[in-house]
Amino acid sequence: MLLTLILPLMAYLFGSISSAVIVSKLMGLDDPRTQGSGNPGATNVLRLGGKKAAIITLAGDVLKGLLPVIIAKSLTTSPTVLALTAFAAFLGHLYPVFFGFKGGKGVATAIGAIIGLSISTAGLLMLTWLVIAVVTRYSSLAALVASALAPFYAWWLALPNAIILAMTLIAVMLFWRHRENIGRLLAGQESKIKLTKS
Repeated sequence: MLLTLILPLMAYLFGSISSAVIVSKLMGLDDPRTQGSGNPGATNVLRLGGKKAAIITLAGDVLKGLLPVIIAKSLTTSPTVLALTAFAAFLGHLYPVFFGFKGGKGVATAIGAIIGLSISTAGLLMLTWLVIAVVTRYSSLAALVASALAPFYAWWLALPNAIILAMTLIAVMLFWRHRENIGRLLAGQESKIKLTKS
């Protein structure tokens, strides 16, 4: 019972650390919350500061989801606790207590958490994201397609119901956080991935 409370709480606090804001400050870049798309995530940092800053941000966001689940796995085998821990880390990125509850959209942190829960599911999701991103150059569309498929991949791989539910909730939250992107995609106004800076 204690782990059920402590592990998700610690995961939420860890997830609340904004990699994009910290990296941007350290590298002398504009605040990603006020520039570009306004989203404190790797894609916006890529637009504002180039590939190096974006890669560091991406790694930080992935680790925010991955490390809490790895720690939880070292302490318990309960699918429910693991699922809660993964979702809490993801939620921390979306609504960070350290940054006024204004966070990113959660794609990288979600994939980090899913790597911790099931590397096979994560591999399928990353492959899905890569294919859609390369073909369309829309990061948001790639994230939406991958997140929509996450629960189905988890079900196909026969993961525990608690983990399937966590992935379903993550997918729902990702769609909610990408609602403006969905509107722009439908209107043909969404920005494409550009790799012009280094």
